[in-house]
Amino acid sequence: MSRRTVIILAAVAVIALLGIAVAVVMPPGGTTGTLPLDTITLPAGFAIDVYAGNVTGARSMTLSPNGTLFVGSRGPGNVYAIPDRDGDGRGDEVITIASGLDSPNGVAFRNGSLYVAEISRILRYDGIEANLDNPPEPAVVSDAFPDDASHGWKFIAFGPDGNLYIPVGAPCNVCDPEDERFGTIFRMSPDGTDLEIYARGIRNTVGFDWHPGTGDLWFTDNGRDWLGDDIPPDELNRAPESGMHFGFPYCHGAAIPDPEFGEEQPCSEFTPPEQELGPHVAALGMRFYDGEQFPEDYRERIFIAEHGSWNRAEPIGYRVTMVELENNTPVSYEVFAEGWLQGGDAWGRPVDVEVANDGSILVSDDRANAVYRITYGEVTSPAG
Repeated sequence: MSRRTVIILAAVAVIALLGIAVAVVMPPGGTTGTLPLDTITLPAGFAIDVYAGNVTGARSMTLSPNGTLFVGSRGPGNVYAIPDRDGDGRGDEVITIASGLDSPNGVAFRNGSLYVAEISRILRYDGIEANLDNPPEPAVVSDAFPDDASHGWKFIAFGPDGNLYIPVGAPCNVCDPEDERFGTIFRMSPDGTDLEIYARGIRNTVGFDWHPGTGDLWFTDNGRDWLGDDIPPDELNRAPESGMHFGFPYCHGAAIPDPEFGEEQPCSEFTPPEQELGPHVAALGMRFYDGEQFPEDYRERIFIAEHGSWNRAEPIGYRVTMVELENNTPVSYEVFAEGWLQGGDAWGRPVDVEVANDGSILVSDDRANAVYRITYGEVTSPAG
């Protein structure tokens, strides 16, 4: 431990003894800094701290069985690895394992290999955990996707069927592209074969997961802009089988026809959302909670990272929300963590959520360049 770190820790200890609220955090990963985590409110019994700092543009996440967290980005073009070698529930360091990529937002891990989604192609880094300091050249698994930058960044994940699921967002605010690849979720075998469209009518999903019990695919979808501050809602959708259409560009939310395209096909012809989310909240990453650290009634709830509005008169989002299900049907939609938005200004923007191996929840933030860890109760790390 450096002399500077000892001095800072001593100062924090003195402040705490004096009863002064402490907003200083020490991000692991070889960095120091301050983030006002005392502004974040959570349900009773929960706490938030920094899992890793200095994760520039932190976006979508995936976790290996060994506990290495991989994080994608957009603008920086980087992919990061954050190992937890001592098993204490904190990142040890932040390693840039790839750079100069085209919005490598999405990451997925399978059988020792890291899959990375650029805008137009999927890459695979084999044996990555044994070579974090000297990553191998990636194999191109597929380059079958459009290169349009608008809504082109991707979230990817492997489903229970062993296939890799890849979305292709609409190349516009609202339009009806001739290229059938847009506004979809694809799936393919891990080697890039058997590529097919799984679902259609999706403006831009940047997060999905499968129900731990039923195996159904659930996904967020960002609503179109410029219909006003309060419409349309973002969406939480369910696609239990292939071939379903979710309405874009003809219908938004459950029953809002598009002013330009709505007359072509009525909303009744499409699958409505399971839950309408807040308008313009930019719902991105989502996960079912399948850990054991949180209380029992949190099991199988959906946690959603809401990145926050960019064109609403009164900002909304910048939070983590939660959807509770009963018999596979949403019965509540409520805020779980908020406080990144203060007085109309946001110091942080949640992007993705991931259930850690110890049952805590990790949250990425591409504005604060950090990954947070949300725990419940008196959590003792395996290291002591």
